[in-house]
Amino acid sequence: MTTTPEKPTPADKPDPTDLLVETQHVLQTADGPLSYTARTGRIVVREEQVTDDVFDGWKPRGEIAVTAYTLEGGDVTTRPITFVFNGGPGSSSVWLHLGLLGPRIVDFGEPNELTPPPYRLLDNPETLLRASDLVFIDPMSTGWSRAVEGGKAKDYHGWKRDVEQVGEVIRLWCTREDRWMSPKFLCGESYGTTRAVSVAEHLFSRFGMQLNGLVLISSVLDFASQDFRYLRHDQACLSYLPTYAAIAHYHGLREGSSLHEVVDEANNYVEDRYRWALARGNRLTDEERDEVAGDLSRITGLSKDYLLGCNLRPEHWRFCTELLRDRGQTVGRIDGRITGVLQSGIAERMDADPSIDALMGPYSAAVHHYLRHELRSELDLPYAVFADAIEHWSYKEFEGRPISVVDKLERVMRANPHLQVRIEYGHYDLATPVGAAREMVDHLDLPRQALDRIEHAWFETGHMPYVGESSRVDEAEQITAFVRRVGESSGRAD
Repeated sequence: MTTTPEKPTPADKPDPTDLLVETQHVLQTADGPLSYTARTGRIVVREEQVTDDVFDGWKPRGEIAVTAYTLEGGDVTTRPITFVFNGGPGSSSVWLHLGLLGPRIVDFGEPNELTPPPYRLLDNPETLLRASDLVFIDPMSTGWSRAVEGGKAKDYHGWKRDVEQVGEVIRLWCTREDRWMSPKFLCGESYGTTRAVSVAEHLFSRFGMQLNGLVLISSVLDFASQDFRYLRHDQACLSYLPTYAAIAHYHGLREGSSLHEVVDEANNYVEDRYRWALARGNRLTDEERDEVAGDLSRITGLSKDYLLGCNLRPEHWRFCTELLRDRGQTVGRIDGRITGVLQSGIAERMDADPSIDALMGPYSAAVHHYLRHELRSELDLPYAVFADAIEHWSYKEFEGRPISVVDKLERVMRANPHLQVRIEYGHYDLATPVGAAREMVDHLDLPRQALDRIEHAWFETGHMPYVGESSRVDEAEQITAFVRRVGESSGRAD
């Protein structure tokens, strides 16, 4: 069982404005007991300020919340370290922290069989701490991260500034903790994959820091491949079809076929008849349109009339509302296995994502209890599981073109022939569908040898493969194996 001291001990840091509370713990795992140090709190991030070519010093800009775990007795030149964040943008790192990788996890239950409040925390014998030290980062405005007094948080609510600040946290940590010579990994989920790839390129181009591995969970690197705002490209429609088929199967609308059979059918239809039909546009005859609508109805579980009404292009938010309308239910966008009550029988879109509703309560309660009670933090700010930053997120660097950081991944993989990448996919994920991620990988401008450094993993889950005990254990073991394998190939891992 995890143990904590009676009183917190501030970690010795060179900056007196930083305060990381330190506690000691022991966790029992299949690999034996892990004795580790946990530190939680905030570190001050500074930036050079120059006015009229005159250096004005390093000015504090943000107080960024981190929670770090370090195995006792580890050699910093051989022990890997993994920096972890979620996405949103506007999400804290609580999901990967207390759902998958940390030494403690929330007792969530199973999809549609949720644990009732007030919830509880459990030891996580599958924690990645077995193979790597861990640093969970809450970007600006999420968790307990805030701008400094007199500063503007919104200055960091955008792709470029977010990358710079998260990159500075990592640089600062590696410098203060003497981790420049450690095997280093980044792990991100959802928009966190956009951030991870961008930060990896930034760390190399700005500081010369090379990484050993990237773990990209439910990736989105090319937004045009799944964003219906770019509908005239029709790629989003193609990307979502296999996910629609998988969710229809899960809810019993494809009886007599296995999941893999319906997904394979959808993938084959995307590459053949559906791509052809969308490309023809108004050149389709009435007979051809009727035939394609019938095929799509069988594949997706949506009615033929509905598919004709939406011009063979079902949008994913509307799919969530339409699929189980006759049952009075919606399906989750984050996790299509999870259902909710339809607000209105004639609603065009669901009023809330039932999968987010299911997750918020357990994770919010767990993180507030865990950081204060078990890790002894004295901060009493509201912990922002989600911030509203996404509503005002700036992509000005991509003005006039689709948002894509694929070139950043190509850059770091060309620059570092030892960088290994792991990409994870969830069959029931409507936020970052499998088809879109695969489309991105299939068009990477890299030599074959570089593509061999990308490993892929599919899960019968939604956006968060760790929702559900069996898939959580499987995912955790696979990530641990990846980090160990990559670390060993560097010749420096424990």
